[in-house]
Amino acid sequence: MSNLTDIQIKAWVKNGERFEDRADGNGLYLCYRSTMATPMWRFRYRLAGNRRQMFIGSYKQLSLADARRKIKELNARVSLGHDPAGEKQRRKFEAIAQIEAEKNRLTVADLVDRYYQERVYPKLEKPEQALGHINRLRAALGKMFVEDVTGKHINAMYQKDLERGFPASTNKLREYTRRAFGYATAQSIIPHNPAQWLDISYAGGKQDSRERNLSREELTVLFTEMAEAKGFGRDNYLTVKLLLMLCVRKSELIKALKSEFNLDGAIWTLVKHRTKTKTAIDIPLPAQAIEALNELFIRSADSDNLLPARSSQHKKLPHISEATLNKALEKITNINHFTVHDLRRTAKTKLQEMGVDEFISERCLNHSISGVAGTYGRHDFFDERKMALQLWANYLESCEAGKDWNVTPIRKAI
Repeated sequence: MSNLTDIQIKAWVKNGERFEDRADGNGLYLCYRSTMATPMWRFRYRLAGNRRQMFIGSYKQLSLADARRKIKELNARVSLGHDPAGEKQRRKFEAIAQIEAEKNRLTVADLVDRYYQERVYPKLEKPEQALGHINRLRAALGKMFVEDVTGKHINAMYQKDLERGFPASTNKLREYTRRAFGYATAQSIIPHNPAQWLDISYAGGKQDSRERNLSREELTVLFTEMAEAKGFGRDNYLTVKLLLMLCVRKSELIKALKSEFNLDGAIWTLVKHRTKTKTAIDIPLPAQAIEALNELFIRSADSDNLLPARSSQHKKLPHISEATLNKALEKITNINHFTVHDLRRTAKTKLQEMGVDEFISERCLNHSISGVAGTYGRHDFFDERKMALQLWANYLESCEAGKDWNVTPIRKAI
C-alpha cells in the first residue's frame, strides 16, 4: 500500500519541512534536503546483492502518479538484470565526453589559421601571396568542422570559385586546399585528405602559357574604368599606373619603402632581397612616376611603406596584400580578362613596338640575362633604360588622357 499523498507532499513544501527520505513503496522515495529548491524523487534497489540508488526527477517535473509509473518501469528493468543507475552514469559520462569532443573539434577556419602560421608564414619567402587563396578557402568552408568536409564540399567550392573567371587562381585555391587538409592528416586531425583525389580537372584545368597583353585601346579603357569603377580607389589607380610605367613585379612595388625612393634624383633603388633575380637595381623614374609617387607619399601619411596595409587587411603585413590589386581589377569589366602579371607583358610588348632594343627592354623588366651577355655584361644601361621608360610613360599618359599617340616608333634602337 502506498504511503505518500499529494496533500502530504504539498504541505511539507508549504511548511518548508526538510527530510532525507520518505518512502512511498517499491523503492520510491522522496528527498527534500535543505539544499534543494524542490523535493526530488529517488529510486532505491538491489542488484546482485548490492544496494543502488538514483534520482529520477523532481516533484515539479514528475507528479506522484508519474513517479510511481516510472518506478514500475525501472523495477521491471532491474528484474531483467539491468542497472538503471549505472546506465544513467554512463550516459552522463558520454554526454560530458561529447561536449569535450565538441570543444576540441577544429573548424576549417581554425585549421587554415594553424596551417598558415605553422607551414606557410615561416617557410615561404612571400607568405602573403598565399593569403588570398587561403582566405577564399576560409570564406567558403570556414564554419564547417574539418572532419565533416567531403570531396563534394570541396568540389562545390572550386566550381563556385571558377565563376569568378580566374581558372589559374582556382588552381591555386586547389593547391592550398590540398596542402591545408594534408596538414590536417599529418596532425592526426582527420584520417584522410578529402581534397586528395580532386585533380586539376576539378578546378581550373591545365593552363596554357599566357601571351595576354593589353592593346592601346584596352589601356585607354583601363584608365577610364579605374577612375570610374565604384570602390576601385585612388591608391589602387596609382599603383596599377606605377606597375605599368616601371615594369616591376607586383610584390616589388607593394613592399616598397618610401626611403628607397630618391624623388629629387628620380631613382628608385630596388633592394636585392625583394627582387626575383636577387640583384639590386636602380630604376629610373619618369616624370609621370614621380608625380604618382608624390601623391602616394602624401596618402600613406607617416607610414614607412609606400602602400601601407589597410585597416581590414591581415595584421601581420605592414603593406597591402598580394590579393589587393587582384580584387580591385575584378571591378574592370569592359576589358577581356587579364592579370596583374599581364601588365609586365604589355610593357615589354609595347617597348618592342616602339623600337626599344630587346636587351634594354629585358633590363627594364629586371630580367636576368642568360648566356655570355648575362655573365660579362655588367653595365646597368641606366641612361638607356631611363629613355625607354620615359618614352613608355609618355605613351601611357596619352592613353590615360584619351589622346592619339603620334610619336613614330624608334628605328634606331634605344
